Amino acid sequence: MPRPAVVLVSGGLDSATVLAIARAEGCACHALSVAYGQRHRAELDAAARVASQLGATEHRTVAIDLAGFGGSALTDASIAVPTAGLQPGIPVTYVPARNTVMLSLALAWAEVLGACDIYIGVNAVDYSGYPDCRPEYIRAFEAMANLATRAAVEGARLNLHAPLIDLTKAQIVRRGLELGVDYALTVSCYQADAAGRACGLCDACRLRRAGFESAGVPDPTRYA
Repeated sequence: MPRPAVVLVSGGLDSATVLAIARAEGCACHALSVAYGQRHRAELDAAARVASQLGATEHRTVAIDLAGFGGSALTDASIAVPTAGLQPGIPVTYVPARNTVMLSLALAWAEVLGACDIYIGVNAVDYSGYPDCRPEYIRAFEAMANLATRAAVEGARLNLHAPLIDLTKAQIVRRGLELGVDYALTVSCYQADAAGRACGLCDACRLRRAGFESAGVPDPTRYA
């Protein structure tokens, strides 16, 4: 029988690829998306499409209001999304504690499901400098999870998988295409419109477009 796994699915390119990888590795994938107060719902709509296309066992969306704190261009409308290209340092699109919150929700669901595997699409190569996308963060969260849960204390060790952590965006694209991901269903843009069309200027759009170009395959992204 396929082993249960919780897969964080944002609706973007990376998380779609991770869902396909988890399925290929024999998991019964319980897809989890988080409505955290982000600028648009287009990526959540995309997450539902991706979960369906890739055969997730189920897909749930949990709401939590990080916009109540703000502090990021993705959760505070008064902070503009940068469009001048990648700059040194941690950008204003970093959402404080976002991956920690999302992984904690995934951990809670995994324990209820009796799942020992959680998958997340963080990447430490072609990314925007977020501290919670680094390998040392992933290792630290996994260690914490194995101290904090009844399941782990009773012998069911949790494994946190970040299969894209060392891949370039081009490698991610190629891997996803090998596994049948339809990237036309995904939305990566930080400020997509209501129809899910990308701005083409934010960091996420630039990284995504460069990935398709480097992979030598057509970019299916719909731009406004």
